[in-house]
Amino acid sequence: MASESLAPSGQLLRQRRIELIVRSSLSVVGLVSVVVTIAIVASLLLPTLEFFSEISIAEFFTSKVWAPLFNPPRFGVLPLVTGTFLVMSVAVILAVPCGLGAAFYLSEYASPRLRKVVKPVLEVLAGIPTVVLGFFALNFVNPQVVQKFWPIGDVGTFSALSAGLVVGVAILPLMASLAEDAMSAVPNSLRDGALALGATRREVCTGVIFPAALSGIVAAVVLAFSRAIGETTIALMAAGSNPRFTLNPGNGVQTMASFIGFAGIGDQPTGSTGYKTIFAVGSLLFIITFLLNILSIRVVRRFREAYE
Repeated sequence: MASESLAPSGQLLRQRRIELIVRSSLSVVGLVSVVVTIAIVASLLLPTLEFFSEISIAEFFTSKVWAPLFNPPRFGVLPLVTGTFLVMSVAVILAVPCGLGAAFYLSEYASPRLRKVVKPVLEVLAGIPTVVLGFFALNFVNPQVVQKFWPIGDVGTFSALSAGLVVGVAILPLMASLAEDAMSAVPNSLRDGALALGATRREVCTGVIFPAALSGIVAAVVLAFSRAIGETTIALMAAGSNPRFTLNPGNGVQTMASFIGFAGIGDQPTGSTGYKTIFAVGSLLFIITFLLNILSIRVVRRFREAYE
């Protein structure tokens, strides 16, 4: 009788089976993500090595001319790198402050009823197709905003500034939503304690909420960086396809992602050196994004706060 009373019940056995199924499913999902990452690296590695067996690494990273289809061809990736970082910088300068401001408002100032309406609308904005945003940048932002107000040089049909501004609009909902989630996870006891000591709402936001949610905010910022670096359609439509080594965002440029998209649908013969440039640039873009993610992990671990 005692052994029967100690035997697990039918409900407990079902719970254990469900937990085993969930644990196994999550393990498979995690393994699939690792396998996919390895497959991506493997697909890029061989063509990239073949490319660098034909082209000098020094030329690739130091030359300021990118003309793989010209005669003679030139393979300096610096114009693509500077174009990418121009667009990314403009996007992040717009998205991070505005996203943090929206997150602070939703987390600390908006009423619960208003938050339930505004946050879903903000997240829906993240689903706007990038091709629509690209047309918006090309037909409105560049001619009506950048060409009229940018004071340095002559702005043509394309510009890194218009692409960066619209990429910033595209990543702003993501930045705001993730930062607001991090702020909402801060215990209310910290807010109540600061208010009880006489702090204003602004002081609570900047002195309590921001440091406590810093790890989540940093993760949101790095994700915004990665999203801006990898944006293809908006950069292709608004920044142009002219690889130019410049630090003036009013000029048309070509980013690494837009070059991959442009060359991938072009008439490059498979196996040619020009075709292999797609993989070389893709590998460089992968490495930059990978390093950003590593930096994010280190910062998140450094500033992570655990609450009970």
